[in-house]
Amino acid sequence: MSSQLDFYSLKAQTLEGKEVDFSTFKGKKVLVVNTATECGLTPQLEGLQKLHEQYKDQLVIVGIPTNDFKGQEPRNNSEIGAFCERNYGVEFIMLEKGTTKGGDKHPVFKWLTEKAYNGKKDSRIWWNFQKYLVDEKGEFVDYFLPITQPDSKRITSKLK
Repeated sequence: MSSQLDFYSLKAQTLEGKEVDFSTFKGKKVLVVNTATECGLTPQLEGLQKLHEQYKDQLVIVGIPTNDFKGQEPRNNSEIGAFCERNYGVEFIMLEKGTTKGGDKHPVFKWLTEKAYNGKKDSRIWWNFQKYLVDEKGEFVDYFLPITQPDSKRITSKLK
């Protein structure tokens, strides 16, 4: 028996503590990324912001900071927000700091990485900046390894 969960039933808190209801994403693709401000891949925040600007009518980008990989996210929520805005002009949605694994796994990551919830595929988050794409109907599409740049054809070809 599948416990598949509707993507649009998810809710989460932003860095500022405001609730985000994923049902507001209906009709748009959603790219979810686990972020960290002290990672060698942190400059991808700039590419994610450019993607946000280029595709804002059809794509929602959601960043979720995590400290799961070598302590590369030591900041608290307000420090993360200030860093991302100051250094990369981030305007896309940034959720509160969460985790990608274990019993405290963020509910969004649980949906993205567990077939029992997303109905399509199990996966493991390998490092910071792994990206997950959900389509306009709330269906899991695919995931992209951390080294995949936000503007890569692997991602942008699925946004058209």
